[in-house]
Amino acid sequence: MPYINVRGVEHYYEWVKKPSGSLVKPVMIFMHGWAGSARYWENTANALSEQFDCLLYDMRGFGRSGGKPTIAEVSEAVAESESPQKESQQAITDLTYELEEYADDLAALLDGLHLQRVYINAHSMGASVATLFFNRYPQRVERGILTCSGVFEYDEKSFSAFHKFGGYVVKFRPKWLSKIPFVDQMFMARFLHSSIPHSERQAFLQDFLEADYDAALGTIFTSVSKAQAELMPQEFAKLTVPTLLVAGEYDKIIPAEMGSQAAALSDKVEFVMIRNTAHFPMLEDASTYLQRVQEFLQIKTQ
Repeated sequence: MPYINVRGVEHYYEWVKKPSGSLVKPVMIFMHGWAGSARYWENTANALSEQFDCLLYDMRGFGRSGGKPTIAEVSEAVAESESPQKESQQAITDLTYELEEYADDLAALLDGLHLQRVYINAHSMGASVATLFFNRYPQRVERGILTCSGVFEYDEKSFSAFHKFGGYVVKFRPKWLSKIPFVDQMFMARFLHSSIPHSERQAFLQDFLEADYDAALGTIFTSVSKAQAELMPQEFAKLTVPTLLVAGEYDKIIPAEMGSQAAALSDKVEFVMIRNTAHFPMLEDASTYLQRVQEFLQIKTQ
């Protein structure tokens, strides 16, 4: 399996490509959500691989990527860095779970793979990271697709309850849980409105059980916070990258109304809601999702 050292952490990535003769295809990068992995993007990437070379990767602490950098990984990353050694080592060892740090991870990944300007399709927490990336590195993005993203208002009581519950969920994740019949169905019930195959539900559960503890807990606090609630409306308002925001009609995690409100903040954002889907419209109604994406990207279908 291919790995690349990104800021001192081994990141898993894979390419989904189809031969294009002498033509050089643009690159589309896929970003997953909290406690997930690139695996659930595989079908979408395959469907778009005629027009794009599709890059799937697992973000730091999730899927098959590492969490905290080891001493050896820090030394390797410092050796490859153009910055002074002491400053590079300090920056790597000080990595946090702020979403801005994940945006910088993506920039480092692009540098490591020698990619300049790309398309990005990101989901849920990954979409928040992508929005930050669009504004920090606009010269590196051709167009962006944000799936199940939006803005929300801060509520101290509900946020505190969410953090407490999230802490319990992350702490108590016995590996044997995946062996219990129908647990995958119960686990995914809150995320879905339309059914998806058992193998995909099981993969989600496995990714959740194997996510790095610090990364899973840390990103709960950074994704759902007062600071994030105040920041994201500003980030959407200053977007310069042409962006499609796709929402699921019955999404309980990030309701479609939150997506609509985010899209209204910028004339660069086009909003689409896919009916009879929830938090995974790309899996619950793949054909409609692909149609909307292809229309936005102005891809002609046969």
